[in-house]
Amino acid sequence: MSEATANIGVVGLAVMGSNLARNLASREGNTVAIFNRSHDKTEHLVAEHPEAEFVPTFSYEEFAASLTVPRTAIIMVKAGAGTDAVIEELLKVFEPGDIIVDGGNALFTDTIRREKAVRETGVNFVGMGVSGGEEGALLGPSLMPGGSDESWVTLGPILRSIAAVAEGEPCVTHVGHDGAGHFVKMVHNGIEYADMQVIAEAYDLIRRATGKTPAEIADIFAEWNTGDLESYLIEITAEVLRQVDADTDKPLVDIIVDQAGAKGTGGWTAQTAIDLGVPASGIAEAVFARSLSSHPEQRATTGVLPGPAEEFTAFDADAFVEQVRLALYASKIVAYSQGFDIIRAGAAHYGWTIDLGTVAAIWRGGCIIRARFLNRITEAYAESADLPVLMTAPFFREALAASQDAWRAIVATAAASGIPSPVFSSSLAYYDGLRAGRLPAALIQGQRDFFGAHTYKRVDKDGTFHTLWSGDRSEVEAVDTH
Repeated sequence: MSEATANIGVVGLAVMGSNLARNLASREGNTVAIFNRSHDKTEHLVAEHPEAEFVPTFSYEEFAASLTVPRTAIIMVKAGAGTDAVIEELLKVFEPGDIIVDGGNALFTDTIRREKAVRETGVNFVGMGVSGGEEGALLGPSLMPGGSDESWVTLGPILRSIAAVAEGEPCVTHVGHDGAGHFVKMVHNGIEYADMQVIAEAYDLIRRATGKTPAEIADIFAEWNTGDLESYLIEITAEVLRQVDADTDKPLVDIIVDQAGAKGTGGWTAQTAIDLGVPASGIAEAVFARSLSSHPEQRATTGVLPGPAEEFTAFDADAFVEQVRLALYASKIVAYSQGFDIIRAGAAHYGWTIDLGTVAAIWRGGCIIRARFLNRITEAYAESADLPVLMTAPFFREALAASQDAWRAIVATAAASGIPSPVFSSSLAYYDGLRAGRLPAALIQGQRDFFGAHTYKRVDKDGTFHTLWSGDRSEVEAVDTH
């Protein structure tokens, strides 16, 4: 049986788990115990990285014995039944006060359930969002732990040691209790879906309208990455567009099948937004765009559907590219604004205290959606913690004012030309919906009252009312059934 020498352990040694274990081991003060169900992965990691001085273990009993108290283990296994199985095994060998951290992409409601069940044993359970992919896990991710205050006392110094650093600050914070960490990570991924989709729409518009090659468009994205649009996703877009396929000597983007995969977190974000009554249309449309791309059997049958008589060709390519840039910037602002709306609503619904400005700050490094204007989000919430709509903060209001004419022109051009731009267009519709002094929802409520007696309220007096549509159509006071 191993001697208790490790202050942190990792269970699950696939790429993410292995890289996180290596990151932990590289930081001063950490000794890392490792365990994997298949022993060969443990042996391979130890052999490949002797500098890490891992403490290899080959049973849960040995793993627990190798950890100093309070025993702290980070689970890096596939979300779902696998996570529950590992938790069950660890609870057999852990004691009250010990800490189990789930670093997978778990659905936050599963984390709430698990935290409640594990808490009854006296063990602390922490759901932790980890962003940055394989590279981030190794070099420094953005970390979003939930869980109890007690667990953060032990975890805080360890997680600060491995997190990405942005402007001298580690990209980690105690997000909130029980499922708060996985909730915020889920929303991060939802914003990521929208961000990736608007980038793809920008590429598609430029290529179709100007005839530029992927390599030429890569140069455009590289230039954009030096300005307001600077972000990890813009940076890697240029790299992907420059890549040439070794077999065909064609741009790799033209060889990749146009079907985008999804792991579920974007859909969870959209569904959660619906459940919370938050209009996150850009995020939802990004999820639907991936779904549409993944139905080639439907797309193959639709060649008979009519489109516009002529395709659009930009007569001034440089001016068109600048319009696309501004439309992209505006749509990205909407995506982040909608994401923070979801976090605020989730915190209110589940009783979490989440500092929105701090969330933006820990997304500045390590994570996939890191972007230049995250500092501006932190500043906006520092100035007004109760800011009802992020877009109304002075910086973003001015950016949208400067972008909106180009944004409208691009959406109109895309529609007239038959070029799909679901997130560009839905983001603009959302923006105009917020701006509207009066929405046609009054008609919808009248319809609901007509067929279902769902009642309505009036603009000129208090109370709830119903029109006797099947009777003499007089109005009566009623019980609110909105």
